[in-house]
Amino acid sequence: MNREALMEATRSQMPDKRWRHVLGVVETAVELADRFGGDRDKAWLAALLHDYTKAWPTDKMETIIREQHLPQELLEHDKELWHAHVGAWVVRQEHGIDDEEVLDAIRYHTSGRERMTLLDKIVCLADYMEPGRDFPGVNKIRERAQHNLDEALLAGFDSTIQFLVEKGKTIFPLTVLARNDLLRIIRENKSI
Repeated sequence: MNREALMEATRSQMPDKRWRHVLGVVETAVELADRFGGDRDKAWLAALLHDYTKAWPTDKMETIIREQHLPQELLEHDKELWHAHVGAWVVRQEHGIDDEEVLDAIRYHTSGRERMTLLDKIVCLADYMEPGRDFPGVNKIRERAQHNLDEALLAGFDSTIQFLVEKGKTIFPLTVLARNDLLRIIRENKSI
């Protein structure tokens, strides 16, 4: 499938506001790939597809999670996490995307994970800080992203965890593991 057709297929899955967000993530992901030595084509593709199923009804996503044996623990946590795993599965099925690095970047863009790849980090961070985002601390994340990908992403995870704690929500275990792994990496790099 060519880029234009893939863009149109993605655009058809969501309302205008979400599409503007996706375009912002694409632009930001490519900039981050250029800045930190990532693959700009993979960054473009993963960013374009990261929210492919975000606007889908939750019952449809739940059915896919159950029937396709996606991680069942997702069902015990916030529905905001579901679209990442469902989206990775759907774009493989519907569009033949079979690059595991791209699929993982889609799959983990909301939660993160331990030992995130450069592409995982780029897409996750781009989702946090694209130009349309406006939340307390986003400018701090953008400033850190000028120089250090890991520190910027750590600030993003800290922001998410703080928000969830303040709202009395559960924290998906992978997010805690991702945050702690980044902290370890940052500390190791500072001791060198």
